[in-house]
Amino acid sequence: MDGIACLSVQELRGVGPKLAQKLADYGVRQLEDLLFHLPLRYQDRTRVTPIAAAREGMDVVIEGEVRAADVVFGRRRSLVARLQDGSGTLTLRFFHFSAAQKNNLQPGSRVRCFGQVRRGGSGLEMYHPEYRHLREDAGPVEEALTPVYPTTEGLGQAQWRKLCGQALGLLRRAPVQELLPPSKQYPYDLAAALQFLHAPPPDAPQELLRAGEHPAQMRLALEELVAHNLSLQRLREYQQRDGAPALPPRREDIAAFLATLPFQPTAAQQRVIAEIAADLARPVPMLRLVQGDVGSGKTLVAAAAALQAIGNGYQVAIMAPTELLAEQHWQNFHAWFEPLGVGMEWLSGRSRGARRNSALARIAGGEAALVIGTHALFQSDVAFSRLGLVIVDEQHRFGVHQRLALTEKAAPGEGRPHQLVMTATPIPRTLSMVAYADLDCSVIDELPPGRQPVQTALIDSDRRDEVVQRVAAACAAGRQAYWVCTLVEESDALQAQAAEATASELAAALPHLSVGLVHGRLKAAQKEQVMAAFKAGDIALLVATTVIEVGVDVPRASLMIIENPERLGLAQLHQLRGRVGRGSQASHCVLLYQNPLSATGKQRLGAMRESTDGFYIAEKDLQLRGPGEVLGTRQTGLMEFRIAELPGHAHLLPEVQRMAERIRADYPERIDPLIKRWTGAGERFAKV
Repeated sequence: MDGIACLSVQELRGVGPKLAQKLADYGVRQLEDLLFHLPLRYQDRTRVTPIAAAREGMDVVIEGEVRAADVVFGRRRSLVARLQDGSGTLTLRFFHFSAAQKNNLQPGSRVRCFGQVRRGGSGLEMYHPEYRHLREDAGPVEEALTPVYPTTEGLGQAQWRKLCGQALGLLRRAPVQELLPPSKQYPYDLAAALQFLHAPPPDAPQELLRAGEHPAQMRLALEELVAHNLSLQRLREYQQRDGAPALPPRREDIAAFLATLPFQPTAAQQRVIAEIAADLARPVPMLRLVQGDVGSGKTLVAAAAALQAIGNGYQVAIMAPTELLAEQHWQNFHAWFEPLGVGMEWLSGRSRGARRNSALARIAGGEAALVIGTHALFQSDVAFSRLGLVIVDEQHRFGVHQRLALTEKAAPGEGRPHQLVMTATPIPRTLSMVAYADLDCSVIDELPPGRQPVQTALIDSDRRDEVVQRVAAACAAGRQAYWVCTLVEESDALQAQAAEATASELAAALPHLSVGLVHGRLKAAQKEQVMAAFKAGDIALLVATTVIEVGVDVPRASLMIIENPERLGLAQLHQLRGRVGRGSQASHCVLLYQNPLSATGKQRLGAMRESTDGFYIAEKDLQLRGPGEVLGTRQTGLMEFRIAELPGHAHLLPEVQRMAERIRADYPERIDPLIKRWTGAGERFAKV
């Protein structure tokens, strides 16, 4: 790579070994790294504001004469200086100060200061403003908007501004390398875009900059998204370079299996089964994401894929994020596969001693053709005999590396196992184009016949007693109900306590009903026992935490109450609501919210009332909460962009895909420099 990229930060004035190490720890080693360390926002220090025009909350530059400076002893000792400019008076207040600072603020001296105006006991004040003394010639105010950079402990804004300012000076002499092919759609020059974003002129359109919609930002967002796309494609190439066992379809096995079912697969299920069957037949690892709304029948699709692999003499691993979901899969597959003579094994983090050793031996020996479990499946002591297919359910709960760790367990010389990734959290197309660029996508966009759409009502928690009576009436009529407790705290213990308290309260209010309780602190056997009793109809009302979000299938449950739904994201609410409406009777979900609701809370709950379409809800969730939250915390490493924003820059994605394809075809030598420039530490995705 030519030009500025090769220069170390130690070429800059004031950067010795100590500062260079601090910058390196932050990921900044070369001048190009500095140029792409872009401001978070800007301050306008290009004009002086008269004190009389300053308003509370404004960030302003003020010039004036110090009229008095004294140390004041109140609840906290502070240095207070009174500043006048002919239009009014303003107080400067410092809680941390030195004697020298007090002596410098002599009455009669002139200062220029910058800070946020706030309302204090003596009128308008600034706390700890930046300031400097003015001589006769005050000199100009700033010539450009002042950047505010992302930073870390020990690196101040003044340091970043000096360093980036020096790098910009060198940029004029040693240009940064253009790595994107020319585009008429985004003709902004890279060097000009960087120059503009580090030092926007005073008349720069700040509204556009704040919204991330300035052409200079678009140019860099485009390049960042292209680099991200290329890094995931590189991951895909890495995954597929070793080949995979070709597993041709065994139509007689699938036909025999489907004939045992009491229902016909939908057209959408049949289409996705055929797509997967074609992938498995190729000697290249399948990398496919299956999206299906709650209740669309993804498990059946997974079963067909598993049978195809098992029929060819290979093992299948199914990994789920929670024990409850893994148990649900175990029950379904056991009912389907035991009559077919398929050997199965179960493995979770709670498997211990002789039970675990026996399971490990059967898996390693190949007696267990189908292995179902949690993240325990990718632990180092789990060895497979001939692993041909990995099925990961609720992919957004796992990190990329967790999914890949399981694919490393193929037998030597067998290539890599095929991967089928499933999610019941519909992912907006814009997001899947970015987060899952390494996967082919299938969508099950049809619900099984007879499913009733769930009616959703919003009810204020003041009317809780009415809701309790509604539950009593529904259960008296032979229906079953969920009562879901939510807490802001992540602690399992606190969630369990809240659920226990609610269960006791409801059992006292409804003595004629059998009330069950399930939460994350229960042992697996206890949870299974409660869920089995609920499924059998022995429990009428099940009080639960969000542990029942995925996988639980009780067709007779047709009423759900969700307490404090404003605390949850839309995707999670939609998942929970999907636990009802799984039978043929009309189903209802009551969102028992706490007033007052925030504006976002109103929008979120309004979307739930308006629609049962998971993809509509996912798009809404993306707008309201951003990609990191929608994908789940484990995936956010993929989404920590420096300048690109979703959904704001979603309109760039078609051009991103075109450019990435063109670079791969015509400029392959640019792929590594692009990935390195933008992903930095995230380059690990190219080297998994």
